[in-house]
Amino acid sequence: MTLGIKKYAGAWSAVVDVLTANGVDTCFGLPGDDLELLGALDAAGLDLVPCRDQRNAMYMATGYALQSGRLAVCVLGKGPAVTHAATGLLEARESGAPVLVLAAGAPERSRGSGGFQELDQVAVTAPLVRWAHRVGHPDRVVPATVTALTRAMGPPSGPVYLEIPDDVRTSEVVAGPLSTRPETLVLESVPLTPGPALATLRASRRPVVLVGGGMRHRNDDGVVERFAQRLGAALFTTASGRGTVDEHHPLFCGVAGLYAPAAARELWSSCDLVVSLAGRLEETVVEGGTPWPPVTVVQVNIDPAGLSAEFPGPRVLGDARHALLGWSRALDEDHTAEHTDATDAWTNRIAVARKAMSVDAEAELVRAATLPEIRIPELLAALDATAGQQHVLVQENGLQDMWSYCFPFHVGGGSIVPSEQTPLGFGAAAAIGVKRAAPDHEVTAFIGDGAFLAARTDIAVAAPAHGGVLYVVLCNGGYGWLDAQRARLGLDAERYPFTRPGAPPPVVDGADIHYRVLRDKAALTDDVLAARRFCSQGGTAVLMVPVAPDDIPPCIGDAEVVPQ
Repeated sequence: MTLGIKKYAGAWSAVVDVLTANGVDTCFGLPGDDLELLGALDAAGLDLVPCRDQRNAMYMATGYALQSGRLAVCVLGKGPAVTHAATGLLEARESGAPVLVLAAGAPERSRGSGGFQELDQVAVTAPLVRWAHRVGHPDRVVPATVTALTRAMGPPSGPVYLEIPDDVRTSEVVAGPLSTRPETLVLESVPLTPGPALATLRASRRPVVLVGGGMRHRNDDGVVERFAQRLGAALFTTASGRGTVDEHHPLFCGVAGLYAPAAARELWSSCDLVVSLAGRLEETVVEGGTPWPPVTVVQVNIDPAGLSAEFPGPRVLGDARHALLGWSRALDEDHTAEHTDATDAWTNRIAVARKAMSVDAEAELVRAATLPEIRIPELLAALDATAGQQHVLVQENGLQDMWSYCFPFHVGGGSIVPSEQTPLGFGAAAAIGVKRAAPDHEVTAFIGDGAFLAARTDIAVAAPAHGGVLYVVLCNGGYGWLDAQRARLGLDAERYPFTRPGAPPPVVDGADIHYRVLRDKAALTDDVLAARRFCSQGGTAVLMVPVAPDDIPPCIGDAEVVPQ
């Protein structure tokens, strides 16, 4: 054999060799009939988390990628397997998750003949991914896989789709030395040329820093907090940016937009600058509750598509981390007494707002204590009190589980939320991927019963080998958001039964699953602790909590998106 040349009996062995060379150790998915892939994975020592539903497989891979910052791999069959996974592809794209989708395909030699599960899968997936490609010849298997890895990791990162047709899959593959992903050039301290963005920062006296999901894994050494401190800015995150910054920091004021409490909204209404870091200024941030101030907005994003044209102010194309380092360095050189006085006044207002938010949260707990059933703030307080230092909160985006966006729950190890697409069941399935990415962290999935039902089969299947997740399931018998809109329009609840309050919660059982229905306030903390202990031993815990229809976050009610 020529030096450096390798021969593979089939395409999957070649693909897996490339994955291994690039540090991949875990895959998620539901393969098609071609189980040769499993043999290739076993031979290379890679693990597959088997799934029952292709959407859930994509959600798991997305959760893994978002939590770890590493490439996730999802394997699929062909035809309807690909269309079924499309919702997960959409979510991965909107979240910027680096996911490589490996799919089977109808044979190249019989394309157009109407063969079994034949579909133009590239046409289906192309609008949902950064790159979609069908490998047409065995010689192209390895280069195409390397290209897919490169494009998935970016920047900007996102999902890619690679299809291996059946006749290519079974052919011998001959390849030269394997390529790995390109090396990233790290520039940690770059002097910035004075420009509009820096001048705007220097002129601000009441700034707000808004941290988007693109700052995930880019806040090493607290560069965001140091910049906010240096600027004297109120520090907010978008929903997807949560977990990026220290939520105990004295400038942190919570999640912005629809999820902001009243005191935080007052800060927004009186700020004179918004600095948006690696976010997209999505609708739930700029509308839905918090009036967006008519001020200059400085946007920084490495992805041109993430720079909105809807707001006045400088737009910076580049790595937000590098921008913060450069701006902080420049600001250190021109600190003035006048600026210090203005900054002190603004940080005092931030402290007052934070105190007001704390008082409101305590008042909510006092009010909840007077009611007979367990209220969601009490549940979140118990989860927060029992959580270890390193824990990840995985969320859905339903009416009542949005309490976790609004009510203080201090995220010590990360937060994974759905994108603006908010597909049902994302958080329920993604939690399994998150746990694989962070095995030493506690992982709590805070979800509704509709989401739980969408992922229940995969939760049960994953429990024996891939457990460790605590599922806290809010049970209102259906879809609370839709029922709230039904009530707002005065539609008949019997004719349109989106929820069935009082309906028994869905049951899930098994030796690897700790299942409880929580109804007793007095035993709430003990029940949560018992569930956490079970998870620490590798099991899956499911706590079902019946909730009252009126138990919705005040900020959601204040936004007038649900009836009061």
